[in-house]
Amino acid sequence: MSKPLLNLELCLEYDVVLSRQRARHIASLLGFEQQDQVRIATAVSEIARNAFQYAGGGRIEFLLESGQEALFLIRVCDRGPGFKDLQAILEGRYTSTTGMGVGILGVRRLMDRFQIESSPSGSLVVLGKKLPRRSEGAPLNLARLAEELARRPPQNPLEEVRWQNQELLKALDEVNRRQEELTQLNRELADTNRGVVALYAELDEKADYLRRVSEMKSRFLSNMSHEFRTPLNSIMSLARILLDRLDGELSPEQDKQVSFIRKAAEDLSELVNDLLDLAKVEAGKVVLRPMEFEVKSLFGALRGMLRPLLAHNSAIALVFEEPPAGLTLRTDESKVSQVLRNFISNALKFTEQGEVRVTASQGAGDTVVFAVADTGIGIPAEDHEAIFQEFTQLESHRQKRVKGTGLGLPLSRRLAELLGGGVSLKSTPALGSTFCLAIPRVYQGPSEVFYGPEVTPRVDTTRFPVLVVEDNRETLFIYEKFLKGTGFQVIPARSVRAARRILQEVRPLAIILDILLEGENTWDLLGEFKRAAALAGIPIWVVTMVDNQHKARALGADEFCVKPVERAWLLDRLQGLVQKQARELVLVIDDHEVSRYLLKGLLADTRFEVLEAADGKEGLRLAQQYRPQAVFLDLDMPGMNGLEVLQALRAEDVTRSIPIIIHTAHALGDEERSALTRQLVAILPKETPPREVALARLREALLKAGYRAGPTGGTYV
Repeated sequence: MSKPLLNLELCLEYDVVLSRQRARHIASLLGFEQQDQVRIATAVSEIARNAFQYAGGGRIEFLLESGQEALFLIRVCDRGPGFKDLQAILEGRYTSTTGMGVGILGVRRLMDRFQIESSPSGSLVVLGKKLPRRSEGAPLNLARLAEELARRPPQNPLEEVRWQNQELLKALDEVNRRQEELTQLNRELADTNRGVVALYAELDEKADYLRRVSEMKSRFLSNMSHEFRTPLNSIMSLARILLDRLDGELSPEQDKQVSFIRKAAEDLSELVNDLLDLAKVEAGKVVLRPMEFEVKSLFGALRGMLRPLLAHNSAIALVFEEPPAGLTLRTDESKVSQVLRNFISNALKFTEQGEVRVTASQGAGDTVVFAVADTGIGIPAEDHEAIFQEFTQLESHRQKRVKGTGLGLPLSRRLAELLGGGVSLKSTPALGSTFCLAIPRVYQGPSEVFYGPEVTPRVDTTRFPVLVVEDNRETLFIYEKFLKGTGFQVIPARSVRAARRILQEVRPLAIILDILLEGENTWDLLGEFKRAAALAGIPIWVVTMVDNQHKARALGADEFCVKPVERAWLLDRLQGLVQKQARELVLVIDDHEVSRYLLKGLLADTRFEVLEAADGKEGLRLAQQYRPQAVFLDLDMPGMNGLEVLQALRAEDVTRSIPIIIHTAHALGDEERSALTRQLVAILPKETPPREVALARLREALLKAGYRAGPTGGTYV
């Protein structure tokens, strides 16, 4: 329901000023803050001026609307010709030398309610502003309000202009104050960004260091485990000869000493075996051989293998419960047996008396669950996860008497994952533990598993391609690990035919060639590559098991190395090639220094060299002078904004075909995004995801923008 407060006729220009005064005065009496008073007065003045100027006059009604929301309403009606192209005005598409339409859009933003009706016989505009909270609960005395309005005479126009100037000065002062606060905030953000950039650089360095340490550890374990096995086997065999008295009797003291030697060698051999198994998993090389077997026969074999562990301890009973009849599996029996042996051996070591019980049952779905339960010392809940970490052994009185490697449980977990299952633990200190292995009854994977990611031949346009002619998947995986996180990408070719095909499409930075491929000899290929005119200037490095450097050099090899290749050797030579290589230029146009710094850091280890421009005009000059391979363009820049730069680049012949990537923090609407996409422009948001994710998005944006890597190899035969 609406209650009238005041009516005004718009007959003279003075009435427009009066309408502004009355609107502000009523807003003040209704409890609006000064800023809202100015908004209401400005909106009423704009609509009143439109009515007077375009319709020759009209009428203004000030009302109070009650209901769910209390509103201060202003109705402005006239009998003019109405608005032409009203819809275009409201959508912001209408332009006029008189400015009509711009004021209406401004009024709509200033008020909470805005309605407009227009016809050839006149127009009606309704404005509304929600009453302030302190006025909503208290009933208004309309009579007193009307009395106050009547008692206060209208001010002259000069007084209104003076008041308006005061308000403008206050607004300017507030804008200046906020500008100072914003400047200070920007300085603080810049300092924070520098700190974040430094932190990211430090984290990247730490991550690279940890990755290299992990790779070195795996290689060391794999290589040294093999080296240890031969002397250990010799020590155990010689000790066995001495203990069997094959070369004569031993004194009791000598017998004891040789027994100690043999026991130490057996313990060390157990550690070496666990290390080798763990290194195989970490290096990505594990072979699974699924076969069908019964759980009953598996238990029988385990019982026989583990009986010697109970020979000197009658206080412990090892019990294998009868499995369900006909329970069979099709998986790698040796791997299942290895996990259960680890579980049972640990249970026997850490159980002083009682029993160790082994069971098998049908699990959820088509799975089988093996459980090894003991009555031993138990494990605290906070250590359940720690015991599955490498070389972790818990302190206890029992631990001091029975030594272990600390590798059995980590290896068991990884083997279980390879079989498609997992391990779990339930334990209570002083009451015992139960280790469970749950695996699919039928292994669904391939009979031979390469436990590592496949090296992809897809070309990464941001990195230098390196063609590796190598048929061994594990060796390819090592090359991929060596070059991960660098500006180089492995392009694998597992045959001569594949190498020829790749060279038709890609011109690599270098070619790494193994001589002994399966069923092929690549000595002839080496000579063929060196004679090909299309491959001129591409160095060929022979990395192989065959130590024939003289022949390789004679056929034209630029470098020779006997496997295994060292990462430092490989990177040193690749970096040397990059320094001689002409890198492709990309231009970054962005007024924000930190954004340029972050993008430049992202491109640091790629095939690109970065040019920087801090504004649109400088960016246009550099683009025309250097003609970069791609342009990264920010939208929000002072002076010449990103869209204007884009249009200027597209207008010039020398820059029209340059791929452009919009790199902005500006939230793009659907229409803006579609318009940019139609111009073959890619969009890369300003975000800080992990480096691998950021590089993937960068590659995708370059491809969408139309960037293609440098020259291809072409036909060489």
